[in-house]
Amino acid sequence: MKVSDGSLLGDPGDTPLSKKQGVKWQRPRLTRQAVMRCCLVKWILSSAAPQGSDTSDSELELSMVRHQPEGLEQLQAQTKFTKMELQSLYRGFKNECPSGLVDEDTFKLIYAQFFPQGDATTYAHFLFNAFDADGNGAICFEDFVVGLSILLRGTVQEKLKWAFNLYDINKDGYITKEEMLAIMKSIYDMMGRHTYPLLREDAPLEHVERFFQKMDRNQDGVVTIDEFLETCQKDENIMSSMQLFENVI
Repeated sequence: MKVSDGSLLGDPGDTPLSKKQGVKWQRPRLTRQAVMRCCLVKWILSSAAPQGSDTSDSELELSMVRHQPEGLEQLQAQTKFTKMELQSLYRGFKNECPSGLVDEDTFKLIYAQFFPQGDATTYAHFLFNAFDADGNGAICFEDFVVGLSILLRGTVQEKLKWAFNLYDINKDGYITKEEMLAIMKSIYDMMGRHTYPLLREDAPLEHVERFFQKMDRNQDGVVTIDEFLETCQKDENIMSSMQLFENVI
């Protein structure tokens, strides 16, 4: 059986297991996107205070950091987290980032910790830019939990739109082969040289070529958001990967 190569959206060239004769369907392997979400949650909750503390503490703490986030009730309306979950996330966020902001270096440290076998620097850079909604070089608590809410509990279309934004490095509304290749290479670099089976040097380029052959419907050399959404939602392998970790927190 082929082992997942860790791509964000699966492999559009694969035949779903349910359609392979004589092979029993199994839940998809964890994608790199699913692992990525786990890393951020583990990182932030590892610094959260014990749950037995007074829940009103979080409300008071909101006014004590240099960057003051929105109130918990407003964030609860914006996300799919409960108030208790937001309180726990905020405690961890405040402990790790007393200023109320996460910078790119912090993201790089997170992924260096969780992927010591590879080089996660470039992937952390791309991921940081996807979370940094206003492009000001820092991620506030609101940006952080809104992004996590989409990745963990968003609809399939919301997750795909977020993934498109990640691939669209220069944010011009299109994905080029060069952009997708840069993301893919960063993922392979992060996975390191000690994966099984071993990854070939040309594997990222092959992956990108397969994606573009399927997604670039008008053959103009770029993939639009409509092409991306339509292709992904018709691909069983990609759709299955989007169902993982919807309620992990």
